[in-house]
Amino acid sequence: MSDVLHKLPEFIGNHLALVALFVALLLAVIVTQLLSLFRKYKELTPGGLTLLINRESPLMVDLSAYADYEKAHVPGSRHVAMSQFDPEQKDLAKAKDLPVVLIDKDGRGASEKAAQRLVKAGFTKVHTLGGGVLAWQQAQLPVAKGKN
Repeated sequence: MSDVLHKLPEFIGNHLALVALFVALLLAVIVTQLLSLFRKYKELTPGGLTLLINRESPLMVDLSAYADYEKAHVPGSRHVAMSQFDPEQKDLAKAKDLPVVLIDKDGRGASEKAAQRLVKAGFTKVHTLGGGVLAWQQAQLPVAKGKN
């Protein structure tokens, strides 16, 4: 072990670019993890969503494109186009104290933006489905097709 520590300064001196890249990646991972710990909404796995469905009957909102929603969606979810998503809408405003799960096709963006808007509007139990409908399908959980 001490041999490695003696050679470490020489390695750092010979490979500055690699060390800098390593430090940058390490900082990026740490910052990402800290941000996810302190955000006001939680990301669920497909198994976690299944537990939430069985225990609390959450309102599930699918923000995928309508064509993607018709191809496959989590059973019981309601489609709302992201362009029409409004936390102040009267049907959604009634669910301020209920669990709300936001779902999109692949878990990259739409559900996180909507979750931030819900938290700003005062919703207390906001969740997103990590990986979206694709993760749900990869977990081999049932999907619904069509309008409902």
